[in-house]
Amino acid sequence: MSGEKLYLWQSSDWPNWRFDAAALAIPLAAVHRAQGHLAGRMAEFGEPQRDEASVRTFTDDVLKTSEIEGEHLNAESVRSSVARRLGVDAGALAPVDRGVEGVVEMVLDATQRFDEPLTPERLWAWHAALFPTGRSGMRTIQVGQWRDDRHGPMQVVSGRYGRERVHYEAPPAERMASEMETFLRWFEAESTDDPVIRAGLAHLWFVSIHPFDDGNGRIARAVGDMALARAERSSNRYYSLSTQIQRDRNSYYQLLESTQKETMDVTAWLVWFLASLLKALERAEVILDDVLVKARFWKRWSAVPLNARQINLLNRLLDGFEGKLTSGKWAKIAKCSADTALRDINTLVELGALRKTEAGGRSTSYEIVL
Repeated sequence: MSGEKLYLWQSSDWPNWRFDAAALAIPLAAVHRAQGHLAGRMAEFGEPQRDEASVRTFTDDVLKTSEIEGEHLNAESVRSSVARRLGVDAGALAPVDRGVEGVVEMVLDATQRFDEPLTPERLWAWHAALFPTGRSGMRTIQVGQWRDDRHGPMQVVSGRYGRERVHYEAPPAERMASEMETFLRWFEAESTDDPVIRAGLAHLWFVSIHPFDDGNGRIARAVGDMALARAERSSNRYYSLSTQIQRDRNSYYQLLESTQKETMDVTAWLVWFLASLLKALERAEVILDDVLVKARFWKRWSAVPLNARQINLLNRLLDGFEGKLTSGKWAKIAKCSADTALRDINTLVELGALRKTEAGGRSTSYEIVL
């Protein structure tokens, strides 16, 4: 590594974080107001609506924290896994997907057990859950332990072979035990800093140490979510910071890179973190509106006898069905014949729960009537 390039961990005052509290006062106050408003709305919801909001939020969180790293999981498998672990009735459950189960396990463990200590063993268990085969893609990795740098220094790299660009180089492997001991001691210690600020610092600090061969970004976001759960003293989660980060992925990586090459003053990172958190909290209000719409829909149709296929497909439409719903898609999802799918659909059209869309095309499509 070039001696000209100074990363955060090479600083003489690492890891003594500094930030301008005055510059953070207004965005931090906005976050606290949004947290309070969201908590107030949730207090007015019944248990079924809170459960539905939780399943949606955790599902989004698992999907998006993986998408940030370029990994796309099956949404139905994620939703089924989340619902199963939360003990929520989510209708027909999708088959278990080992690749999904590990991410769900980590995300839920971080928030559902937020008040339990964060230890090396717990982090190793998260890492092992993320990589149950001991491989990342085609590459064998060290699982459930700190990295050893046997293949060279830990670097964040982009670009084609021979024209790679190094965005960041993490501390060497021989420092992992002491670096993580310092981080975990800080994470568990009492502090006068605002707990939301500590969540932003925890995220940055963990990903800057980069203690694992792979999965550092996902685990860093889980650590940050755990810190946020501690800040709110609640295992319930009705907003997803990972979803907002994924929506702003480019600036996330750009700011991480610039912050990791600057001084120990991380005010700019924390301003971005608070702005992202505020957007996540505001987006949660939209999710809650959708949950209420779904609750009103099923209240209206609760006395009408519908079969399991119809209930399942209506729920999919209410949860945000991608693309157009045709009888062919219905048959494929419900695993039934085309004639059965058409009968299911025509019954719902006659009842007024579905209607044909106005858009033309080779196949007739349908939409839900709210």
